[in-house]
Amino acid sequence: MKRERICLLIAILMAAVITGGLVLERGLLVEARVERAQQELAQEVLRFHVLANSDSEEDQQMKMQVKDAVLSYMKKHLPENADLAATRQWAKEHLSDIESLAETILLDAACDYTVEAELAQVWFPKKTYGDVMFPAGAYEALRVKIGAAQGQNWWCCLYPKLCFTTAVHAVVPDEGKQELAAVLNDDSYEMITAKTDYKIRWFFFGGER
Repeated sequence: MKRERICLLIAILMAAVITGGLVLERGLLVEARVERAQQELAQEVLRFHVLANSDSEEDQQMKMQVKDAVLSYMKKHLPENADLAATRQWAKEHLSDIESLAETILLDAACDYTVEAELAQVWFPKKTYGDVMFPAGAYEALRVKIGAAQGQNWWCCLYPKLCFTTAVHAVVPDEGKQELAAVLNDDSYEMITAKTDYKIRWFFFGGER
């Protein structure tokens, strides 16, 4: 009887080790797919990032006013059919204009913060944009830094042009997804779209229960 218990315990331990190994292996495979998706996505997008001076209510309101004004300016002046390279070049050539516009908005509100606009490689945590997931990693971004730039930020995707939709916190429209699908391979697109969590659960457990 004792021997049978020992054998049973050994069998349970072996099963746990094997299962743990399989879960770890699958987890590493999922992480590798997400990392590949991030690296590919980072080469195909340009993000827009507005950083508030602080988290105070007034500074957060200023951030949103600056964001609205700059987006309105870009929607009007950024060439509609610009590709990534053209969008990046346009942003580079209009940094001083963006700074001036933002400073005007602040001065009109009796706020004397300085503003800096730049194109930079920025590390972002994982973010959900509507029903699209952007994995954590380094992305190029057009950044507008207000004052000390220590407050909560606002962001969107400038290219492909998802900034000009109204779906930042809802569902990215089909045309926006089509733009992303056009610049990503099928696996990377699959990993960042709405069903990502489901696909990872399916990958681990063989189906949704």
